[in-house]
Amino acid sequence: MRKTLFESLTHGPLTEPAPQPDEADLAELAASVSRAARARLGRSLSIRHVDAGSCNGCELEIHALSNAFYDLERLGLRFVASPRHADVLMVTGPVTKNMREALLRTYNATPDPKWVIAIGACAVDGGIFAGSYAIEGGVKDVLPVDLTILGCPPSPTELLKGLVALLGHVSKKPNIP
Repeated sequence: MRKTLFESLTHGPLTEPAPQPDEADLAELAASVSRAARARLGRSLSIRHVDAGSCNGCELEIHALSNAFYDLERLGLRFVASPRHADVLMVTGPVTKNMREALLRTYNATPDPKWVIAIGACAVDGGIFAGSYAIEGGVKDVLPVDLTILGCPPSPTELLKGLVALLGHVSKKPNIP
């Protein structure tokens, strides 16, 4: 034990250095997202995350968007606590029977214009949980979906690319019947 403790004090950590972000690419991405959000909404984009029954793999990647490396707020995007302040609903996981009503209420509480993103394989079509007695299906079975981001889970970079695509190509969508 002493030997291990002594070695840990005399040697540095055995981790890889963090990759250095390409500042030019990040600045270009930030400007693109900011321009698109301001053109669509006249302000920054507000996101409300809804977990409809996921395994939390996608949530880990979504939370990574707020860390110092990706720094979502620098791009003019922010997570909000209330659907009444949101422009986008990011839904993860298959929609469980117990979460269906909560998801519908969250959607109805979000002001127009609003967009829905299904994140991960489970949110798209139920994933490995498809066919379970406790699952309603993917998000598209409950709400109109504007964008799907595939992966199990999708990386933070894929999530950012999806948000840029959403801002660039979303058109007005119909309400749920």
